Amino acid sequence: MRKDQKRWDENYRRLKFLPGKKANAFLRKHIRSLPKGKALDLACGDGANAVFLAQEGFAVDAVDISPLGLKMARRLARAKKLKVHFRLADLDSFSLPRGQYDLITVFYFLSRPLIPRIKKALKPGGRIVFETYTIEQPLLGTGGPHKPSYLLRPNELLGLFSGMRVRFYREGFFQVDGQKKAIASLIAQKAE
Repeated sequence: MRKDQKRWDENYRRLKFLPGKKANAFLRKHIRSLPKGKALDLACGDGANAVFLAQEGFAVDAVDISPLGLKMARRLARAKKLKVHFRLADLDSFSLPRGQYDLITVFYFLSRPLIPRIKKALKPGGRIVFETYTIEQPLLGTGGPHKPSYLLRPNELLGLFSGMRVRFYREGFFQVDGQKKAIASLIAQKAE
């Protein structure tokens, strides 16, 4: 945990507080198709997605390993006058409550052992919105992880969420925040 925490804290030290920062484009595009209710933003970073969900009427819990990232997230929520419950935790050992969430979001974080816990944490009919890098990302030279364990193999995201109804899926090269990225994006629904 300490190693990951230190790495992410260093990333956030280089960033400036941006109260106007936008949430993930994929989340913004699909927000109207998602069920309202209780949401969980895993690996929430600086809180842009969590705060966006709160703006859209969700009751939001958000978890991250970086105290500095969470400090930025809390500042963003205060600037927008929104309530988000932020929690510092290592997602490798974080216990997710069973059947509590209508929506869980994960962006640019991959921990395969976390996937079964995500599925159990969703309410019946709940949805997961997941987007992260694929193995082609290092070839582009536009950032992101290079370690294979942090990158999805072809169609892997579909397999990780097998047993759920896929509402949307894409995989390939896409323009994201002005950069070409190799990503997979998924919206899947737990059986009712």
